[in-house]
Amino acid sequence: MLLEIDNITLLYGRIQALHGISLHVNEGEIVALIGANGAGKSTTMRAVSGLRPIASGAIRFNGEDISKLRADLRVVRGICQSPEGRGVFPGMTVRENLEMGAYMRRDAAGIAADMERVFGLFPRLQERIRQQGGTLSGGEQQMLAVGRALMGRPKLLLLDEPSMGLAPMLIQQIFNIITEINKQGTTVLVVEQNAQQALSRAHRAYVLETGSIVKEGTGADLLHDPAVKAAYLGVA
Repeated sequence: MLLEIDNITLLYGRIQALHGISLHVNEGEIVALIGANGAGKSTTMRAVSGLRPIASGAIRFNGEDISKLRADLRVVRGICQSPEGRGVFPGMTVRENLEMGAYMRRDAAGIAADMERVFGLFPRLQERIRQQGGTLSGGEQQMLAVGRALMGRPKLLLLDEPSMGLAPMLIQQIFNIITEINKQGTTVLVVEQNAQQALSRAHRAYVLETGSIVKEGTGADLLHDPAVKAAYLGVA
């Protein structure tokens, strides 16, 4: 088991955002978290990456309790995130943004090889290599955010709403690339409102509602679950 979230709670002030969430991600999987706005999906991701402290419970990665570990040290352990809203550095070039993803690394040859891997996945980024991040289209910025996370050479890639604001053709392309990243050996935990795409790609998935997990199963099972179809797939 690569990631284990064990009965965690998380507070925003006096508001409890997560209510005893437990889930796990095995090495080599794509695992999806789906749910409506405000369900706690992004909060769960921030707990895993160390951007929000948990109030109780435990988060274990590769068997190590990382519940109190600083966010930057979680990156060193192999947890890298592409955040909701992309968060590219607008005044930096594509190359500089990608280099920022490798800021904790010192292996120059490995960094160069990983940059070539990113360009293989996202040829558009190579075409835009000297362009500032803030001048890219929404789809290109999403590619850059994912590419930057890959530059940390993650054991676990966290993707928070990778399809947000993208045209349907680009959403398909992004999820094709997520599947390819997984086939190349990277474990993926993805938070996504586009339940159709997420469940069709995920090995397993969890459904979050108001800070609690209400369903779990294989991606295929949840894709065909009547309650999930009615709530998230627009199918009565």
